[in-house]
Amino acid sequence: MSAPKRVVITGIGAVTPLGIGKEAFWEGLARGKSGVSRIDDVIDLTDIPVKIGAYIREFDPLQFIEKKRARRLGRASQLALAATKLALEDGHLDLTQEDRDRVGVVIGTGIGNIEALTENYDIFLQRGPGRVSPFFVPMFMPNAVAGEISIEWGLRGPNYGTVSACASSNHALGLAADAIRYGYADVMICGGTESVLHPLTFAGFDQMGALSRRNDEPTRASRPFDRDRDGFVVGEGAGILILESFEHARARGAHIYAELASLGMSADAGHITAPDEHGEGAYRAMLMALERAGVRPDEVDYINAHGTATPLGDISETRAIKRLFGAHAYRLAVSSTKSQIGHLLGAAGAAEAIATLMALDRGLLPPTINLDNPDPECDLDYVPHKARPAKVEIALSNSLGFGGHNSAIVLRKI
Repeated sequence: MSAPKRVVITGIGAVTPLGIGKEAFWEGLARGKSGVSRIDDVIDLTDIPVKIGAYIREFDPLQFIEKKRARRLGRASQLALAATKLALEDGHLDLTQEDRDRVGVVIGTGIGNIEALTENYDIFLQRGPGRVSPFFVPMFMPNAVAGEISIEWGLRGPNYGTVSACASSNHALGLAADAIRYGYADVMICGGTESVLHPLTFAGFDQMGALSRRNDEPTRASRPFDRDRDGFVVGEGAGILILESFEHARARGAHIYAELASLGMSADAGHITAPDEHGEGAYRAMLMALERAGVRPDEVDYINAHGTATPLGDISETRAIKRLFGAHAYRLAVSSTKSQIGHLLGAAGAAEAIATLMALDRGLLPPTINLDNPDPECDLDYVPHKARPAKVEIALSNSLGFGGHNSAIVLRKI
């Protein structure tokens, strides 16, 4: 068997609450902008205490997808197809020149197109089974997004979805990289998508006590590592990356953002929603990622943290970082993109990987906004309030999901 191939990132597609396209997303991050607002004008949140979210108001699927096809796709799928189109354009990847048997797709989502389920269940109850849409199952199944992307561009390589809550798209990125690394494909389109801004979702998360209720200050609601944090903010979006073997990218003269060096994975095997108190699972995922990449802890410059702004989660992740990095934990920078875009659930890892890539590419660390009163137990450098110039060569991006799913990827500048 030949030696594993190096895997690089050559295209970025972002559809986020800060804007559509990588530049709009990055500009919002660099300015410390918040994409959170009251959304009860577009979603019926009557009798639900939470009225805020990170909604992409300017997204029009018809700018990216033909009208008839768009009607047969759920919003998460629409977001992903739009982000894929942007990624292909950004990477200048002409698929007509590729062997499409060697181009694959892996897309993560935590829940998928939930509106297909709720709308068709209402129809079932009110009008009977004969009125349920024949498109219901293909719209709702979580693997539909990967399938729709392969159909749109005729891609016949490895194709599947990853479903591991908030770790879904980190898993997608890492496993897609392995498909190239071990010879299953030359090019992989991968990332994550999510759109669950639905009353049922808000009711469920709020009943768990997971959401911020800071309705009167939406832009200040998501406050990772802050003493006054009171939960996460639900967001929506999609992040898609084009991965290639280093040789393939170099042969076509592609711009290389960075190397996707490794994925680390673990399980807490403890509680279905609460993280391990001491961050054991996050520690092991980060350690595995560094070992697989051949990177020492003291070589890491930046961590894009999971940083959800939940009371337990932020402390647990901070403890994991301090355990793994020791004294170096106080020298590296850590920040949370969720302070600006909320929690994109299954798409969070992909959006945050893009933020990390742009940090490597532009030499600027995205901030953690709203960090006004740091929690004494969260005592690292979280890049508070403002973006900061910095030379970043090696970075980690963490995603830690309900179910005890932990993942970390290593991104390395070439």
